[in-house]
Amino acid sequence: MTSALDRVRTALTLHGHPGGITELPSPAPTAAAAAEQLACPVGAIANSLIFEADGTPLLIVASGGHRVDLKKAASHVGVRKVRRATPEFVLQVTGQEVGGVAPIGHPAPLRTLVDTALAAYDQVWAGAGLPHTMFCTTFEDLVALTGGEAAAIGV
Repeated sequence: MTSALDRVRTALTLHGHPGGITELPSPAPTAAAAAEQLACPVGAIANSLIFEADGTPLLIVASGGHRVDLKKAASHVGVRKVRRATPEFVLQVTGQEVGGVAPIGHPAPLRTLVDTALAAYDQVWAGAGLPHTMFCTTFEDLVALTGGEAAAIGV
């Protein structure tokens, strides 16, 4: 069975991404914990968050520097309501557990919004499938890797 980390590594390779995966000394379940271990601004952490948009999975890759505005997200994707998904739903649609969700490496493509606040950083760090793994990229590459849409969805 292929691990979540292996699926992320494969997705990076298939997209020609030059960077490798960094293993942190300990799990980083929050943006603050990841930023501390990586010695980078918390806003440069790209949190991969799964939501349900009228029952359909929606991945929002948000800057660790703020929260997702659910009304903005719903308006952007044209649905009535966006709500945080359950851990079981997250695992089902991503093959990854909460705390280690990556923006890529899922069993099927997910509609994705990438927070434009991440564009303020030359480098951003995203989860790589496990709570202690991250990969470095840029905002532009993150949008391309995910096939996502850039959106101002932060509060």
